Amino acid sequence: MTFRTVLASSATVLAFAAGAFGIGGTPGSGPATAAAAELSSDASLHEQPARVSAAKLKRVDAIELDAESLVFRNGSKTVTEASMRDSVTTVSLLNRLLGTPSRTQTAEGDGGACFPSGTTYTWGGAVRVAALSTPAKAGNAVEIRILRDAVRTRAGDDVDLTGPDGVQVGDDIHDAIADAPKSERVSYGSDDTKAWQLLLEPGWSPTDEPRTDDATDADDTNADADTPTDDAVARGTNGVSALTDDTTVTVLGSPMPVHAQRSC
Repeated sequence: MTFRTVLASSATVLAFAAGAFGIGGTPGSGPATAAAAELSSDASLHEQPARVSAAKLKRVDAIELDAESLVFRNGSKTVTEASMRDSVTTVSLLNRLLGTPSRTQTAEGDGGACFPSGTTYTWGGAVRVAALSTPAKAGNAVEIRILRDAVRTRAGDDVDLTGPDGVQVGDDIHDAIADAPKSERVSYGSDDTKAWQLLLEPGWSPTDEPRTDDATDADDTNADADTPTDDAVARGTNGVSALTDDTTVTVLGSPMPVHAQRSC
């Protein structure tokens, strides 16, 4: 393993943990499979899993990680979609398509300094879903990482794994990095050990508590309503990002903040 690869792997861990301030899920109810059975049965916190037939699901040939959802596709057609606000549907659909995942229980802090407790599911070393046990301000119930460009289904077929605009692990995204505004990219390391995080699609906008009339006074009457608060700036811009070794994609992930000024 090269030093650059180690650096990129470290960036992956940091970004996974850094996302924890804007994420967090409350496990829900109803997956029919053993892999998802460890999620709690509080159906009031989640929608029921998406209804899609086994025949339609079997025709899925690509899974796209968007900023706030997983999209299951057959060619250009969308077969079904799992919101990242719903851990039950996300885990259930992946289990039905890809088979039984490996499973890890994590206590608070196990996945990083700010990582809450939960259950992490990994399919084929390619798709990793952390179903978290605490709610998040942004509303998402899972963190998702794509670690390879394809994964094998339970039927033995290959399914492509992509991010927005077809970006995959293994792609060289030099031009995208060069063209992106500084607000959408972060560099790690220096010289020949450089790695990048590039925001591919924004999502999970931070939400601030509404201000009451009592909080308004003469000093801020002329304040710009669009000016981000210190808290919003600290959260950075969240969404689906690519992590790289030099300019080659090693991980796709969401939520994953860019330019966050705090880790929790």
